[in-house]
Amino acid sequence: MAFNEMFLADGKVRFPYKKVETWLKSLGPSDIERALRECEARFRRQGITFAVYGDNKASERIIPFDIVPRVFAAQEWRRLSSGIEQRVRAMNAFLHDLYHRQEILRAGRIPTDVIIQNDAFVPEMVGVNPTKGIYAHIMGIDIVRVAENDFYVLEDNCRTPSGVSYMLEDREAMMHLFPELFSQHRIAPVENYPSVLHKTLESVAPASSGSEPVIVVLTPGIHNSAFFEHAFLADEMGVELCEGSDLFVSDGWLYMRTTQEPKRVDVVYRRIDDAYLDPLAFRPESNLGVPGIFDVYRAGRVTLVNAPGTGVADDKSIYTYMPEIIEFYTGEKPLLKNVTTWRCSNASDLKYVSEHLAELVVKEVHGSGGYGMLVGPTSTKAQVEEFRVKLLARPSNYIAQPTLALSAVPTFVNSGVAPRHVDLRPFVLSGDQIRVTPGGLTRVALQEGSLVVNSSQGGGTKDTWVLED
Repeated sequence: MAFNEMFLADGKVRFPYKKVETWLKSLGPSDIERALRECEARFRRQGITFAVYGDNKASERIIPFDIVPRVFAAQEWRRLSSGIEQRVRAMNAFLHDLYHRQEILRAGRIPTDVIIQNDAFVPEMVGVNPTKGIYAHIMGIDIVRVAENDFYVLEDNCRTPSGVSYMLEDREAMMHLFPELFSQHRIAPVENYPSVLHKTLESVAPASSGSEPVIVVLTPGIHNSAFFEHAFLADEMGVELCEGSDLFVSDGWLYMRTTQEPKRVDVVYRRIDDAYLDPLAFRPESNLGVPGIFDVYRAGRVTLVNAPGTGVADDKSIYTYMPEIIEFYTGEKPLLKNVTTWRCSNASDLKYVSEHLAELVVKEVHGSGGYGMLVGPTSTKAQVEEFRVKLLARPSNYIAQPTLALSAVPTFVNSGVAPRHVDLRPFVLSGDQIRVTPGGLTRVALQEGSLVVNSSQGGGTKDTWVLED
């Protein structure tokens, strides 16, 4: 049975939710209907949408928002934050090592071919020294809860993690719709995230940038599924939103085109994948990036956030080695658990997975967004057999994990209030220091029994509260 974050086994309410329960009892059907209607209108008005690739029915959708907040006590959050910080420190040390001395490979803690043959490893980054030695400046760590004190990291996101705009808008919507509920709690703020992000980006600017570094957000354009977030963050930080054609390299420096004279750029928060970043260094057919930007980066004249090549650290095949990575670089045992994971590239693991497909969750090593995965217990026999063919054809493309009993939080559904499974993506910024945003994005599986929380698969979001002492 799934752990219910609001109710104890005897039906009593857990302390962080005491006032939320009283508030819920005070709401009538008309209050709920009004709130949901206002919230949807608000999101539509502000253009808070996402695109689903390959969906012909609608190019833009609104992520369903649930008005029951998810609440963490201060002590719970301190424990989580410590584990997250440890993981982020280890990951940046790991990335620096991979692109320099490769001591963890020499020590035999990770097989060399797992790194060198990994599609996310960027050989061109070998020997490059990012400002302050930081590769992953912005990370999202996906965490699930299975019991009172049992939290697991499901996966790491350190390429271009998305979702922070939904976290901010969910908070603003709750404050607007239910100010009386906020007045009854001391909730750690998240609305300062854009200013903290701006401060983080300034802190990793090259030494040549001066006292006021010029920062831009680089987007692939309006057809990207997360374009709203790109525009939102640029606007909130007060910096320019640029496409590749808005930037150019001249005399070894990066410039932005303006209505007056070109302006030199110091920091690029890029939401473009490595392969499309620079057609002179990577994919020559790319029209999204900036020709020559990688040479400027290697010369230390611009900072790219996140650094090229960070994707090797959040690859699902690397995830299985995270406990060893944390211990190797910090000398500490991991504070947050990894989920038991079978590497299908290993013959004995593949045999076990193939024999237990109907019980497991199987994911593509490079997959994201809930695509290309099998949730065995909720799949038909035909779906399992169809997936088995793909698995056996390319076993190294998959990892498998047990089906966890994700914790549940009361959620408004058509039939009323019912528990639904959730996960959590806290956002972490690394610059002059590591900052974990208190709360993060809670994603909720709105279908009864579903464990897939991704918006592209029908999931919704909740506001996430961290109570202050």
